[in-house]
Amino acid sequence: MTQRPVLVVLFDGVQSLDVTGPVEVFAGAAHLGAVPPYPIRTASLDGAPVRTQSGLRLAADTSLADAEPPHTLLVPGGDGTRTPDPRLIDWLRVHAPRAERLVSVCTGAVLLAEAGLLDGRRVTTHWAFCDHLARDHPAVEVDPDPIFVRDGNLATSAGVTAGIDLALALVEEDLGRDTALTIARHLVVFLRRPGNQAQFSAQLAAQTARREPLREVQQFITEHPAADLSVESLAARARLSPRHFARAFQAETGTTPGRYVDRVRLEHARRLLEDTADGVQEVARAAGYGTPEAMRRAFVKALGTAPAEYRRRFHAPHVPSH
Repeated sequence: MTQRPVLVVLFDGVQSLDVTGPVEVFAGAAHLGAVPPYPIRTASLDGAPVRTQSGLRLAADTSLADAEPPHTLLVPGGDGTRTPDPRLIDWLRVHAPRAERLVSVCTGAVLLAEAGLLDGRRVTTHWAFCDHLARDHPAVEVDPDPIFVRDGNLATSAGVTAGIDLALALVEEDLGRDTALTIARHLVVFLRRPGNQAQFSAQLAAQTARREPLREVQQFITEHPAADLSVESLAARARLSPRHFARAFQAETGTTPGRYVDRVRLEHARRLLEDTADGVQEVARAAGYGTPEAMRRAFVKALGTAPAEYRRRFHAPHVPSH
């Protein structure tokens, strides 16, 4: 079996789950064969233990200066990325390009950007830092929506637990779906979150409106995705003119009524495809698309895949039809 050594960068203020989540995934593969597919080592600047942002202490195996070049270099995030040690950035600038695969979790992408390694690349990071990353590094193409993004040999993930999803995807790529599924079952996590799944639900992605009528409209959309959700209909429910409603909804939620409806319907359809045995036509109707073709266009536009393929990859088995 081909070995792909993993080196995890440690620093004070690192997010502990950014480290341990992916490490547990890679380490899980060691139980499935005689030769560990992913020999794992951790390294800090001076080889000393580091204090994570939660206060835990992590011991490093070696110093970055003494670390062997890895196949996969994993750069976690955490509060320590806000004022990183310049020596760490310098080390990344020189050594990170030598790795065959470069992986960041959460705000680890900020460290890679500071080292000039993300220019011209498509990346993601924790949703709360996407604007910051895009503003400070305009040459980086920041996508705030997916839980992880692949761009050649570069893989970046969103916050904290998204690092587990990315690590499972890398194991699936390296060793096959059965191996990744076995590890996911051992860790009691789902092997079905695609990289282009949104970092959070439509309800969390949008702000909650301040005014009660608009909050009621948001709740109605969530609970009735198949209803008439045109601006005119929603405005009447809020007892506002369509023009006033559209302007107030965007001002208070940060998104237009149409985009909010689109997100809710897509999320509802995905949940039905994942968790039920309902037919595509039934799902399309329940999610408010009307026809399978309309749902297919929405899926291809938002996720780059058709509903049938989405179900094939992410449907939970043995779930009875509703």
